[in-house]
Amino acid sequence: MSTFTYVLAIIVMGLVALVLVRGLFNMLKGGSGNTSNKLMQARIVLQAIAIALIMLTLWLTGGGR
Repeated sequence: MSTFTYVLAIIVMGLVALVLVRGLFNMLKGGSGNTSNKLMQARIVLQAIAIALIMLTLWLTGGGR
């Protein structure tokens, strides 16, 4: 189970980076402010999920003890 949460946390962190880059490119090209806002909201949600998965992984593995 801890391997699953570890891999899932890595995937979610990659998604956070992808959404961040898409939001920055949208802002740089002068895209819709609404789109940038939605992308940044998605980034916040993905970051919360990533933190929860990291904490769950640490709890399942005993925190490296």
